[in-house]
Amino acid sequence: MKKQGTFDEHGGGAPPAVPDSSAPVTPVMTEGRTRHEVARLLLEQGPLSAAAVAEQLGISATAVRRHLDALVADDEAQTRQASRRGRRGRGRPAKLFLLTEQGRARFGHAYDDLAVSAIRFLAEHAGEQAVKAFAERRVSALVGPYREAVTRHADAESRAEALASALTREGYAASTRKVATPGSNAVTHGAQLCQHHCPVAHVAAEFPQLCEAETEAFAELLGTHVQRLATIARGDAACTTHVPADPVGSEGSRRHPPPSADSAVEHQDIDSATPNGGTTA
Repeated sequence: MKKQGTFDEHGGGAPPAVPDSSAPVTPVMTEGRTRHEVARLLLEQGPLSAAAVAEQLGISATAVRRHLDALVADDEAQTRQASRRGRRGRGRPAKLFLLTEQGRARFGHAYDDLAVSAIRFLAEHAGEQAVKAFAERRVSALVGPYREAVTRHADAESRAEALASALTREGYAASTRKVATPGSNAVTHGAQLCQHHCPVAHVAAEFPQLCEAETEAFAELLGTHVQRLATIARGDAACTTHVPADPVGSEGSRRHPPPSADSAVEHQDIDSATPNGGTTA
């Protein structure tokens, strides 16, 4: 016996329900894509409330708040209270969200192209000396605030470590490593200052004066002659500067040249080399 309301292949009973193709379908977005869309709305229309973002994206306010809170936690967005107009009602004013400078960076920018165009204009209308003066002014503003923190150290290697810390705070991801250059009778120790990121590499590729001014400033801060072995602007893996341990003009600094650029880029370990060219056990 067939149950009431069922449908069999011979036509008996009620047919199964067919989904209504005219019903609106809410698009399913991945977590990362949704967060990017939330940020895009803040970029184009912010400041916005969570409710306004939810309405435009067609997703729940709860989901939007989760993404907004994540953007705030990552310093990509910030909040402020909406100003009240007219008669003041009960409750707190709505919280508005807007992107920070870091949040805007996820959408890219043309700062490099603008900088290159500006320096080209400077070179064409004021000459190469003006470009050199600009480069020197820029690096002075970069490392100047850290002068005391760097120069208070007595030796060049310690100063290099302090300078690396300062450069890291400025976005250069810098570090130092000790190196040893084999000589005829002794091993002269020094350090390599490595900058693994360069915020102005695109500009410096066309205007090497930026790198040259940076090298001169490093030498002045460290109190010793330094030599730039590699730069990101030239296509190397890192900007590498050799910092000798010997003071300028000493017999050791004249006798032992810095390691080659190849060894700097490849980060070969030469600390174990002996004066006779062998290796330690």
